[in-house]
Amino acid sequence: MGAIDQNGYRFEPEYSVVSQKGAIHVYQKGDFVKEIPFTFTGEQPHPDQIENLVNNFFEEVNKNESGY
Repeated sequence: MGAIDQNGYRFEPEYSVVSQKGAIHVYQKGDFVKEIPFTFTGEQPHPDQIENLVNNFFEEVNKNESGY
């Protein structure tokens, strides 16, 4: 599972099959912005799970920018 570049951000998922935990490291212009932790089952996180976490990140960013 590789990095995702979207809207000026880079999302780099990392995970451990043994601990069934992972995190997406978020960067903007090469600077670390946030770590998004998650858990999963199986051999690797499902791509839809990663996509949902990225979408939730943008919802949070948009909410903070609009002041709501």
